[in-house]
Amino acid sequence: MSKTHENTTVQLKEDNFVQVSKFARENQKSLIFIASAVVAMILVYVIYQKLYLAPREIKAADQMHVAQDFWAKKDWDKAIKGDAGYPGFEKIIADYSNTRAANLASYYLGVAYLNKGEFRKAIDNLDNYRGDDIMVAAEAYGDTGDAYVELKDYDKSVTYFKKAIDKAKNNFLSPLYLKKLGLVYEAQNDNKSANDTYKSIKSDYPSSAEAQNIDEYIAKTEAKL
Repeated sequence: MSKTHENTTVQLKEDNFVQVSKFARENQKSLIFIASAVVAMILVYVIYQKLYLAPREIKAADQMHVAQDFWAKKDWDKAIKGDAGYPGFEKIIADYSNTRAANLASYYLGVAYLNKGEFRKAIDNLDNYRGDDIMVAAEAYGDTGDAYVELKDYDKSVTYFKKAIDKAKNNFLSPLYLKKLGLVYEAQNDNKSANDTYKSIKSDYPSSAEAQNIDEYIAKTEAKL
C-alpha cells in the first residue's frame, strides 16, 4: 500500500468518525428519547405479561376444564356453550383473548363444530388456532381439510391435507392424511396423483395401519390410468 493511499484511508476513517460524533451531538436528545422509548416498551411488555396476562392465563385454564370434559364425552353443545355456571369454548375465547387457553379453545371449538356438521364455523375456528404443538397443529390442518371435503371444496381440502402431512411427519398422522389426500384426488378424477399418493404410503409408511390394504387403492387407481 502506498503512503498516499494509506494517508487517504486514515483521513477517510477520521472524517467518518467526526461525522458520526457530530451526528450524535446534534441528535443527542432524539437518541436519548428513542432509547428511553425502547426501554419503556420493554417494561410495559413485562408488566403486561406478569400482571395482566399471566393471571388471565391461569383463570382461563381453570375455567376451561369443564368444557374439555364435555368435549371428551362428545357432548358438543355443552362444550361449545358451557353448562352449570362454567363457560364453553366460545366464552373462553371471547373472555380470555390473547391467552394460550383461548388459542387452544379455538381448536376444541373447531372440532366440536366439525362434529356438529357446521363446517364453516369449524373452518373459522380451526384457522384461528396458532399452536406450537406439532400433533395438535397437524390435526387442526387435517380437520380443516375434512371440513372442506364436506363442503366439496376439494382444492382447499388438498391444500390443508398437504399442510397436515408436512406438519405431522410421523407414522400415525402422515399416512392417515395421505390416504385422505388420495381419496380427494380420486374425487377430482386425478387418478395419477391419487395413485402416487397411495404408493407413497406403501413406500414411506409400510408399518402404518393405512398401508395394510393400500394395494387395493393402488390397483384401483392404476386401472383408471
